[in-house]
Amino acid sequence: MSDQPTGEADQSRRSNDGAVPAFSTLTVHAGEERVKPYHALTTPIVQSSTFTFENTAEILRFVERRDAGSTPSPGSTKVTASTLPSDREEYGRYGNPTQGAAERKIAALEGGDRVDAVTRVDAVTRVDAVTRALLFASGMNAITTTLLTLLSSGDHLVVTDGCYSRTQEFVREFLPRWGVDATFLEATQQEPLGAALADVIRPNTRVIMCETPTNPYLRVIDLAQVVEAARQHDIVTVIDSTFATPVNLRPLEHGLDLVIHSATKYLGGHNDLLAGAVIGPGDLVDQIKATRDVLGGVGSPHDAYLLIRGLKTLDLRVRRQNATAQRVAEYLEDHPAVRRVHYPGLPSHPDHQVARRQMSGFGGVVSFDIDGDLERTGRFVDRLRLPYVGPTLGGVESVVRQQALFASSDPAERRKLGVADTLVRYAIGIEDAGDIIADLDQALAGL
Repeated sequence: MSDQPTGEADQSRRSNDGAVPAFSTLTVHAGEERVKPYHALTTPIVQSSTFTFENTAEILRFVERRDAGSTPSPGSTKVTASTLPSDREEYGRYGNPTQGAAERKIAALEGGDRVDAVTRVDAVTRVDAVTRALLFASGMNAITTTLLTLLSSGDHLVVTDGCYSRTQEFVREFLPRWGVDATFLEATQQEPLGAALADVIRPNTRVIMCETPTNPYLRVIDLAQVVEAARQHDIVTVIDSTFATPVNLRPLEHGLDLVIHSATKYLGGHNDLLAGAVIGPGDLVDQIKATRDVLGGVGSPHDAYLLIRGLKTLDLRVRRQNATAQRVAEYLEDHPAVRRVHYPGLPSHPDHQVARRQMSGFGGVVSFDIDGDLERTGRFVDRLRLPYVGPTLGGVESVVRQQALFASSDPAERRKLGVADTLVRYAIGIEDAGDIIADLDQALAGL
């Protein structure tokens, strides 16, 4: 059995004598109005593109609130957002009440204003909330809008290895069109990481973009070293934390500036929505929102409603997926037909100690190499009866993929990408662990 995580152990479930709601309580209640329209129990889908005004006086109050820049100094009569009536919307591209509830809930789960998160007195009525979230139509929309906000012509960013392939494509193929240069750093191969980052940081470096755990080898980056290097040069740190989820890792608590999720995955959890989210301090998120308002990458009210529904069971689902993945990884590591298992919960994983230190769970994805070749690995996948075959993860259904087939049909290109023909990524669902292992066992036995 592996050592248990130590860095954030039990923080996601601790209630602190009731002063701060526990994580599982936040998943259910945070961000939502206590009294909802029509006395409904669930937050309604506000399916409207436009929000009307009763009269010109209401328009003036709305515009004053929208334009309010900061909290007034003592004795000031300046109108601010905190002195005006509660939020309302103007047009669907700028915001939506259902979307707002999802954003507030995600902000609370990533370490936002937890004391007030279950009451009406939260980020709904305050502009100085420590943490804010912004919802997008997809995870990639969140990533591209964030980078376009933070970077300008002549700027430089550092991207660590293992970032999502489409993120790398955007950085390599699109950002240079606007005069932005990038350095790709093999962060998981560098020791110490901080020194490696210092070597590639330039005077015009504005952003460090990283992802942990990575896909598909589940490498775990030491966030403390990333933060230390960035702070010495006033660089914004951005992390894709999709694989970790706020159940297992809350990067803001480690000093990262912005957290991004493909909410399509674990946050939604049911493979029935597309969404992305950016979480961070209000000043940065406001800048990103201004870009989103122009570019138009806002999600739909229905997807926001489904996301709220999914978030309510996030803690239950991810903790089960953590436990099942650990059992599956240990089973696979002992099987003679499996050459190697990639899972940070195993002592054999190169980043096991880092994962123990900074995570409270090791995640629901297990990658492993079949002892064989492309064809033998394909036979194994085809023999599996329980998981679906597909390109996603994080849902209630288990999903498996042979990485090489999704990467490229060209063996040379797969080698260039570092994807072995024998690599399998198994995204654990919430099925019974015994059933998953029994299915793996029969599939391996037939090779």
